[in-house]
Amino acid sequence: MRERMSRRAALATAAGAAALPLFNIRSAGAAGKLSVAFWDHWVPQGNDVMQRQVRTWSERSRVEVQADFITSNNNKLLLTKAAEAQARTGHDIMAFQTWEVLQYAEHLEPVDDVMKRLGDRFGAVNEVCDYLGRLKGHWLAVPTSSGTQIKGPCGRISLLRKLAGIDVMAMYPAQPVHTPLADSWTYETMLKAGAPCRSAGVPFGIGLGLTTDSTDTAGALFAAYGAELVDREGNLLVKSDAVREVLEYGQRFVKILPDDTISYDDATDNRALIAGKSAMIYNPPSAWAVAKRDAPDVAADCWTFPAPAGPKGRFDPYLPYFWGIWSFSRNKPAAKDLIEFLCQREQVEERCNVVEGYDLPPFDSMLDFRIWEQVEPPKGTIFNYPLRPWHNARPSIAASWAAPDVAVQIYNRGTLPTMLAKLLTGSTIPQTIAWAESELEGFLR
Repeated sequence: MRERMSRRAALATAAGAAALPLFNIRSAGAAGKLSVAFWDHWVPQGNDVMQRQVRTWSERSRVEVQADFITSNNNKLLLTKAAEAQARTGHDIMAFQTWEVLQYAEHLEPVDDVMKRLGDRFGAVNEVCDYLGRLKGHWLAVPTSSGTQIKGPCGRISLLRKLAGIDVMAMYPAQPVHTPLADSWTYETMLKAGAPCRSAGVPFGIGLGLTTDSTDTAGALFAAYGAELVDREGNLLVKSDAVREVLEYGQRFVKILPDDTISYDDATDNRALIAGKSAMIYNPPSAWAVAKRDAPDVAADCWTFPAPAGPKGRFDPYLPYFWGIWSFSRNKPAAKDLIEFLCQREQVEERCNVVEGYDLPPFDSMLDFRIWEQVEPPKGTIFNYPLRPWHNARPSIAASWAAPDVAVQIYNRGTLPTMLAKLLTGSTIPQTIAWAESELEGFLR
């Protein structure tokens, strides 16, 4: 799980990161310095409000802060992390996504004290944050709302109503209620809905490629069927009845997907929705937000809601971000204090508001912000984007039934969507299971 990089390349990359967009705050009589590498938010105003919040903390704490906003495009943020870990120098605080906390575990300062204070005030974080942020009982990074997202269904209201007979607004209204229609939203229902949509030329924009969107969607499907390929102890389960059951479903499921489903990348579904060529995709509200700008009629016809339920429950793909402190940081107390300040409810809600509800707080007690009922068009379109108690759903990160060092390989190699893709290209269920078993044996060596 570790990046391989020469010291010369590491130092060059770290130096390049210093040239990225940044802001610097120098407080009068500064009591120390701090440097932070934030994820460069796709909504520009997200960076602006973060700057204001850091400035407030800096002036209060009298700590000089340099903050870089580093894009994840072209792997710049990933390379910066690898460079700094290799050179053991760089920022004090670093933004991490999903598996990266565990990847850099040996380079991170434990933050149990910060999580204890936040937990005492706001309650526990969800199970995915716990799985990805803790190792051997110790928190290695603090889950943050900045960038954290759910990739649930975003459907075209009129198309699903006309072609599939599904009223998503009635099924999941913008109100804190559970409806009988929500119980009927299952993977079998999705299968029946997908066939007429494909026939009408607006198939569900679900990919079976090798990028994260495809893996996240397939991971939620496998979880809903209880289809675990390997357990935490490394025992292979790929020949189980549950895996056969999900693959039997998969044989029918792949027939409703777009012709180019295997070549999907993380932007293909967005483009299909915005162009009016898909009745439903799995995505955070970024696709809707772009449609709001470029295709207002499409945006006004979108509704976000939870994933379907399977035999073992309802699971929504969940991707958390974290803030971690390098073990070689020269100002760990200030780093912890800044992170804790930025994770307070007031700061989290302010950032959430400015990005129109895209960022999801990891603490369930903060899932009552009004922004999700206010944004439009149509009003309430992303009310059901956060996981609500009445959804009866759980957050999901693909392959988390395995130990992290194995799960990350299953995730990064796209094992789960590839199994479904094999069914599409003619492999039988036994052949698909045999291929997966060979892959897993390689991961476990």
